[in-house]
Amino acid sequence: MGFMLEKVVPWGRSFEEYCAMFALTQNDLAKRILGVGDGPASFNAELTRRGGKVVSADPLYQFSAEEIKRRIEDTYDKVISEVEKNQEAFVWKNIKSVEDLGNIRMAAMEKFLADYPNENERYQNAKLPNLPFADKSFELALCSHFLFLYSPHHDFEFHLESVAELCRVAHEVRIFPLVAFSNARSHHLDGVLHALQESSFHCKIEPVAYEFQKGGNEMLRIQTV
Repeated sequence: MGFMLEKVVPWGRSFEEYCAMFALTQNDLAKRILGVGDGPASFNAELTRRGGKVVSADPLYQFSAEEIKRRIEDTYDKVISEVEKNQEAFVWKNIKSVEDLGNIRMAAMEKFLADYPNENERYQNAKLPNLPFADKSFELALCSHFLFLYSPHHDFEFHLESVAELCRVAHEVRIFPLVAFSNARSHHLDGVLHALQESSFHCKIEPVAYEFQKGGNEMLRIQTV
């Protein structure tokens, strides 16, 4: 069966990983950014500290910091165990080992937890495919490790509606990765690309300088204007 999670889990990535996953330049980081499905990632906290403008949207933010911390503790061993059993599904280059992975993820999530209680307006309790933001509220929307990765959990219509919603609220959308847990490209991807092109959006699959999950080294870039 390989690596698989039964549901979306709180699992946060670092600022450096976001920059690599989404090929973010200094010009990108100066934009008004929306992160969708950020969970307990440290991107918001670290970019804000650098003077950036970012809002994160995730249903996880209905919970308090203490509740999120408990959820991380409850799921941490499960995720690490799945990675341990399926090490061949990952690229052990920048992240050297399962232990290293755990340390990197916990460091990112601890930065999130330290920031989260202090500034909740940057963390909005919201989820796809309906976001509480006006049209083109953001210059750039990022969606990390949700759409396409969780293809077995969400059907094509959900993916299409969610991508359309991201395009509504932002001038540009970037989604990473484009593979499901199987490490194969999501079976929803071609249909989503066709629908975007039919709607006259400019979309392109681009390689990025990041690969931990094997085959997960591409992002989808969508220009909505």
